Amino acid sequence: MNKLSAAALTGLLAAGMLLPSCTKDAVQPGTAQAPVAAATTTNAVAVNGVMMQAFYWDVPQSNPAGTWWQNLGSKAAELKAAGITALWIPPAYKGGSATDVGYGVYDRYDLGEFNQKGTVATRYGTISQLQGAITSLHNQGIQVYEDMVMNHLTFADNQELANNQYNVYTSFTYPGRNNTYSSYKWHWYNFSATQQAPNNGWYQWAAYDFQPYANNDAYDNLLGSEIRYNDINNANETITWGNWITNKLGLDGYRLDATKHIQTAYVNRWLDNVKGTRFAVSEAWFRNLADLNNYAAATGGRTSLFDVPLHYTFQDMSNGNGSWDMRGLQFAGFTEANGALSVSFVDNHDTDHPGALYSPVTNLKMLAYAYILTREKGYPCVFYKDYYNYGLGAQIKKLIDIRRANAYGAANEYTSINDADVYAYSRAGDATHAGLLVMLNDGGTGRSKTITTPFKSATLTDKTGNSTATVTTNASGVGTFPVNARSYSVWVPGTGSVTPPPTTGTTAVSFNVTYSGTVSGQDVYVLGSTAQLGGWNTANAIKLSGATYPVWKGTINLTSGTSVQYKYIRKDAAGNVLYEGGTNRSFTPSGTSQTRTETWQ
Repeated sequence: MNKLSAAALTGLLAAGMLLPSCTKDAVQPGTAQAPVAAATTTNAVAVNGVMMQAFYWDVPQSNPAGTWWQNLGSKAAELKAAGITALWIPPAYKGGSATDVGYGVYDRYDLGEFNQKGTVATRYGTISQLQGAITSLHNQGIQVYEDMVMNHLTFADNQELANNQYNVYTSFTYPGRNNTYSSYKWHWYNFSATQQAPNNGWYQWAAYDFQPYANNDAYDNLLGSEIRYNDINNANETITWGNWITNKLGLDGYRLDATKHIQTAYVNRWLDNVKGTRFAVSEAWFRNLADLNNYAAATGGRTSLFDVPLHYTFQDMSNGNGSWDMRGLQFAGFTEANGALSVSFVDNHDTDHPGALYSPVTNLKMLAYAYILTREKGYPCVFYKDYYNYGLGAQIKKLIDIRRANAYGAANEYTSINDADVYAYSRAGDATHAGLLVMLNDGGTGRSKTITTPFKSATLTDKTGNSTATVTTNASGVGTFPVNARSYSVWVPGTGSVTPPPTTGTTAVSFNVTYSGTVSGQDVYVLGSTAQLGGWNTANAIKLSGATYPVWKGTINLTSGTSVQYKYIRKDAAGNVLYEGGTNRSFTPSGTSQTRTETWQ
C-alpha cells in the first residue's frame, strides 16, 4: 500500500464497516488449530527463485476451495510444479470488518481467532485455515512471506481526548481478545495523528517521526492512527509482535508495507531484531531511481526493495503500445543498479484494482514478464491476478521453466543491436546450463536480428513456442534470430549443440577476511550461492580458521568459470548468525588458484 492509494483504501474500509459479518468456518478461541509445518529453510532465496504475490486487492471471500487461505493451500502442489518458490500472502490480522483487505489494521494479534469487529474470520479465513495453508505450502518446499503493516492502526474501540485538543478514535483495548498473546493497549499518546470521518481530515498533536526522502516527497501520515516509533514502548511492542507472528506462523520472510512512511531508523532496528536470516522486501514507493538508491543506502542492505522504477518503465512501454523506444529496457531500474536487493515485478495489488490511482501494465505485459524472468539480476515477483485471473499462467509457467533450466551465466546487453522496436539480451550459461537469448518486439511487424551470441556452432529453438523457426549459429556464435510482432522469444541451444564455457575443473580459492567482531565461542564462516559454499544454508557454511586473528582464513575448491555470490557470517555454537552488511560479494573463479583478501567492516 502506498500514499496515493490511501484515499481509495479509506473509502473501502469505511464501506466495509457497513457490511454484515461473516463467521462461516470460524474457529473459536481455545479450539484446536492446525499445526504449522516448520519454516522451509533459514536461507532467503532459492537459486533462480520466483516469488508470487498470492492475492490481489479484492479477492473473493468465497472460493471453490473455501476461504482464500484454503484456496492457497489447495494450490500448493500446482504452484510447486509451476516453479513458484515463495508466496507473499496478504495481511493476516483483523481489520475493521469481515471485508477488510488487511491494510486497515485493527488487531495485529488476531489472525482470525477472536470475535472482534463483528467477525471471527478475517477476509481471508480463520487462523486454523491460515496455518493449514502454510503447512501445505511448506510441505511443497514453498516459502511464505507475510505482509507486515506497521505504519498505523484503524477502527479504534473508543474515542478519547487527545492532548486536551481533539476527540478522536484512538483507544485500542481489544476487549474481544482479552489480553490473549499481548496485554499492550494503544491510546492517543502512542500516535502522532489520526485520520477521522466524516471528511477524513487529519488531527495531529505530535511531530511526525519519519525520515523524509525525495525532497520531502514522502509522508508519515498515510492512513488511520499513525504510530510513533520515537516511543520506545511502541518500538519494543512491534518487535515483540514481529517475533510472535514469525513463530506463530513459521514464516520464512516478510513484505514490509509502506516503509517510506515509517521512521527509517526503526525499520532498521525492527529488521535487526526480527528478520534473522529470513528474507525481507520493503515497499518504498519511489519512482525515481536515485531516491530508491538513497533508501537502499539508508537501510544498509537489510531489506530488498521492490523495483518501482522498473514498473514505471514497463508502464511507459505499455502506454506507448508500440511507439515506445525499447532501448529504454537497457540496464533499467533498481534491478540493474542493485540486483542483489531488487525484487522486480510487473503489477501488484496497488497498481491493478478498482479505483487505483496507479495504472496497470495492460499492453505487452508478457514482454515485461519475459524481461524479469530471464534477467541475471533481481528476484522476480509474479502477480496472482496475472497468472490466474488474466489467463497468463501457461505463458508465465513456460518462462519460469526456462528460468530454472537456462537463466544462468554472464549477461549481455546488445546496445548496438537493439532499436526502437526490438530488445535483445542473453545469458551465456555455465558448465551445466545452456543459457538463452531473449528477444522482445513491441512493433507491429515481425523482425529479425543478426546477433553474435555466446553459442558457437549451435542449433537454437524458441522455447516459448512463439516462433517455430530453427536458428543455427556459426563458429563465432553469429545467427539471425526472428521475433514475431508484439511478441517475445527465448532462444535456447538444443541438447548436445552447445559448447559450455571453457573450464579448468576447480579453482582453489583462499578466503582471507579481516574481522575483529568476535568473542569467545564465535567463529567466522563463508556462505554462498553454490553447494561448495553451502548453498545459502547457514548450517552448511564453511568455517574459516582464526589462527591468524583478526584475519580468518580458509581454502575452498570452487568450480572454475562459474560465477558465485557469497557473504561472510559470524556464528556461534547455538546457531546464532550475524551476516555482514551490504550487497553480496561476487566473483568468477579462474585458474588453478585464487585469493580473496577482504575486510568485513
